Amino acid sequence: MRNIVDELKSTHTLRKACDFYMRTPSFAAISGKSQKDYERKLDAVCLSSVQSGRILGNTKLKDLRFKHITIAYDYWVVAHGIRSANYMATCLSIVMNMCIRHEALVTNPVSLIDRKKTKPRKVKWTTPQVKLFLDTAYGEWRWRSIGLIVHMAFHWAQRVGDMRTLEWSSIDLVNNKLELEQSKRGADVFIPIQGGLINMLAQQQKDFGFQPYVAPRVLPRTGAYSPYDDQEICGLVNQVKEKAGLPKNLTAMDLRRTAITQMVERGVDVVGIMQVSGHANPQSVKPYLVNTLAGSTEAQSKREDDLI
Repeated sequence: MRNIVDELKSTHTLRKACDFYMRTPSFAAISGKSQKDYERKLDAVCLSSVQSGRILGNTKLKDLRFKHITIAYDYWVVAHGIRSANYMATCLSIVMNMCIRHEALVTNPVSLIDRKKTKPRKVKWTTPQVKLFLDTAYGEWRWRSIGLIVHMAFHWAQRVGDMRTLEWSSIDLVNNKLELEQSKRGADVFIPIQGGLINMLAQQQKDFGFQPYVAPRVLPRTGAYSPYDDQEICGLVNQVKEKAGLPKNLTAMDLRRTAITQMVERGVDVVGIMQVSGHANPQSVKPYLVNTLAGSTEAQSKREDDLI
């Protein structure tokens, strides 16, 4: 670690600082998915143009100013959206704080950014829309795996990222259950496999059971099967939606929200929802809670009201 610190102080560029961070124990301690996300975001950060064609990554740490970060952040908002811009700022802030700890930087200019706030996304799929998507995707071999990823994400209320990298070792088709360690927070969930998903997984295992991934790219790359990346999933989902005539505003990321909201609307208690979703805190479920006539009617029916 001492060699890394000495090298950091001698090179001084932001690009080098990012590279050093990705060699630290702190970086090694986060999940593999988060490591890939951080690496992609930091690459984008370093390639950001900040002044007269100069990119942020080539800027020396001693010359890094709040105005440079502000220019970059404003660009990220336009190019990538508020949510991604804030994520990029978070990744950069982690690197800046590392530099401060190793005395290569005095202050963290990212901490001064007035980050824009996003409104919670409320878009949800309807069950007929999910069915139409699956009918369309399963109808063509090239979309088989993307259909299964969507099917599993909706059926189990899981994140698409976990479904795209899901391995057969997590699937028990003898006892029809999923055993998954979620990548985001490491929660273990145990969920039954039910309905039409049983047959789809059985067929998928016949066709792709010779390799580790449940829903890999349908054609191998460089001689091996591998998971789709996030951008590929977005593109393939859009292709299927377009053919099916589904609304453009629906995304694969909305499936988990849809499934959890359905559980709420159908009277599943918070503990039950947490066992499926993997949330560790009841407060995390709060954004999914909605007031409905059906819910209030059921609640009122359990009261004893003998006033009249």
